[in-house]
Formats: sequence, structure tokens, C-alpha cells
Amino acid sequence: MTIDPLVLMTDVDQATETLLRALEELDGAVIGEPSALPGWTVGHVLTHLARNAEAYTNLLIWARTGAETPAYASREARDAAIEEGAGRPLAEQIADLRAAHERFADAAAAMPAAAWTFRYPSIVPSAAVVPWARLREVEVHHVDLGRGYTPADWSDAFALRLLREIAGDPPASAPAMVLRPAGVEHPITIGTPAGNTPAIGGPTRSIAAWLAGRADGADLTVSPDGELPQPARWK
Repeated sequence: MTIDPLVLMTDVDQATETLLRALEELDGAVIGEPSALPGWTVGHVLTHLARNAEAYTNLLIWARTGAETPAYASREARDAAIEEGAGRPLAEQIADLRAAHERFADAAAAMPAAAWTFRYPSIVPSAAVVPWARLREVEVHHVDLGRGYTPADWSDAFALRLLREIAGDPPASAPAMVLRPAGVEHPITIGTPAGNTPAIGGPTRSIAAWLAGRADGADLTVSPDGELPQPARWK
């Protein structure tokens, strides 16, 4: 997958449109039903996705103008906005998500080339990473809705980049392992492999979903034979 932020914005547009089309086919009652994320309803996930688009819009404005515009006023404000918006009707949630995405896309389109090199003090390393971060939010949380979209629907390029991202910056408690995604020439390691470090094989999507806590790894292999290690909690 390219690291060109403008090319990635095309992927964000496509992923968002796929999500919106899927939402338009759902019954309105789905808003109050549980999602695949513990403690969150479908409405919580959708509201989070809309507010996240606004948060990343803020970061792009910061990069373009130089005026500090944090993603969120605070963690508490973020959480409160999600709670406040979670119970809204489905049609209102869809309209909100579409409008938030359009503002994000407009902010990306307004970025001069030099602004993509802007570096933040935290959250994401640079403005160029923001489109990837948004794509990751849309694709992973579409799965989290628990309404038929699964990691099998991810592109190979998205799954491999997600896998590499998690492996490249694993949680501190992550066990050492060697990942061997099908079709990828070189193994990907987490931690410092030793003689007994397990090697995990399988489809790229399946390994990425397992590492991200969105699959149980039932279709993965372990060498030497044994149980899959427990991946550390991610995001």
C-alpha cells in the first residue's frame, strides 16, 4: 500500500462509501444493539467514527495553518461526545458520518505539499500518516459493527500494512513471535525471536485480524505445534 497521502485518501473515500452503503441497508433499530466492541452499541461505533473524522480534520488544519488545533479538546470530551451521540437515529448517524467525512476530504484536498511533512507532538507522527490512520479507523471499526463486514473483506494491501504497523510497534506485553503471512517473502518478527519462538502462518488478513483482536486465529498455524500465543491488546 502506498504511503502517498493523496492516494490513500482515495482508499479512505472508497472505504467510507462502502460503509455508508452498508449502513443504509440496516434497520434503524440496529443503533441500540451491541457491537463487537465490549460496552459499545452500534450507535457508539458510528458516533466514534464521525467524531474521529472531525479529530483528523483538526489535525490537517493544524498542519496546513500552523495554528494548534488538537484532535480532541480532551479524552473526557471525546468520550462524552460519543456517549451523547450514540442513541441518535440511524439516518442522523449516517448523515453525520457522511458530512464529517466530506469535511475531512476537503481538509486533505486543501493541503499544500509541504504541509504533509508537518510533525505533531503526539497522536500521529506527521500529517502524512493521517489518511492511513483514518483508513485504519474506518476499516477496523466497520468490522466492529458486527453486521457482516469481516476482515476477509479487507484488501491484501490494507491487511499487510496493518499487520506491519502492529508488529512494528507492539504493546510492551506482546510475546515474541515470527509471522509468516502467505505470499509475503520475508517473515515479520515481534520481539526478539529465540529457538522456541512460535512461527505463525496463514492468510495475511487472518494474521492481521488476530493481532488486532478482531479474529480468534482459528485458521492460523503454529510451528512448532502448540497453542497460539495470546496477542497483546492492541488499541
